[in-house]
Amino acid sequence: MEFRNVSAITEQIRNEIRKAVVGHDEVVELMLVSLLCGGHVLLEGVPGTAKTLLGQSFATGLSLRFGRIQFTPDMMPGDLLGTNLFNFQTSSFTLTRGPIFADILLADEINRTPPKTQAALLQAMNERNVTIDGVTHPLGDAFMVVATQNPIEQQGTYPLPEAQLDRFLFKINLTYPSREEECDIVGRHGHRTAMPRLSEFGLSAVASETQLLAARDLVAGINLGAPLVGYIVDLIRATRSHPAIETGASTRAATMLASASRARATTQGRDFVIPDDVKFLALPLLRHRIVLAPNAEIDGLTSDMVVGELLDQVAVPR
Repeated sequence: MEFRNVSAITEQIRNEIRKAVVGHDEVVELMLVSLLCGGHVLLEGVPGTAKTLLGQSFATGLSLRFGRIQFTPDMMPGDLLGTNLFNFQTSSFTLTRGPIFADILLADEINRTPPKTQAALLQAMNERNVTIDGVTHPLGDAFMVVATQNPIEQQGTYPLPEAQLDRFLFKINLTYPSREEECDIVGRHGHRTAMPRLSEFGLSAVASETQLLAARDLVAGINLGAPLVGYIVDLIRATRSHPAIETGASTRAATMLASASRARATTQGRDFVIPDDVKFLALPLLRHRIVLAPNAEIDGLTSDMVVGELLDQVAVPR
């Protein structure tokens, strides 16, 4: 596969998503980057900002197995992973697989389930395997989690622990659309109150698992020069010395930023990374990986504001 083929495939996926979703071009770009480097994404936004529709449309544009689970407070790990049931005819246990056995898993309202069930995703997201009753089952190289959560309603929710958040490549904030985009949305969907069916938009799969894995191999081989490696490391290390940050980003964040920068270059039709790739990805990649100091929160600082300061302070290679 060549770079132009990868760019063509990502553009086709964008066009398919646009059939159902208005706007959110930057969000779609970040989801494509995550897809190309094997990462997971967390979509956060108030109700009605097309989080679920975006996740479904993204999966429909790919010839991959799609699974969806609506997280609830009474959900158990077995509801997600599956369980071994005894078969009286064969006198043996048979695995009944849960929705996690998919290539693209839409984890809707992930913060509505208890930590015990959230933790069931840790191994799957990090190793692409799940262990049930001591037996490890592979999920496939294409496995990707697209999770959603509502940031404003805290009743009946369980905040994601740091270990869980660190598994997500990006935390993407979905904002309200522009006036023109909102007029377009009302024009398309203003004749109904229920969520539209994707079949009504004529979405079709434009990329197969074989193409996806070939594209990932191509992305992994993109040149990342020593100056840019140093820039990424300096940016991550700066999070550990900033006075407003209590806990900075880990080395894993640096390796993820390097991998995502390679993928971003590919979606832009380049076989080399430039500093703008790193800058574009730094905010969604770091906002959930730093912990602000108590005095910074009292002063009204946010993670986004602090990461923005770091991007202004760290020297950019020429």
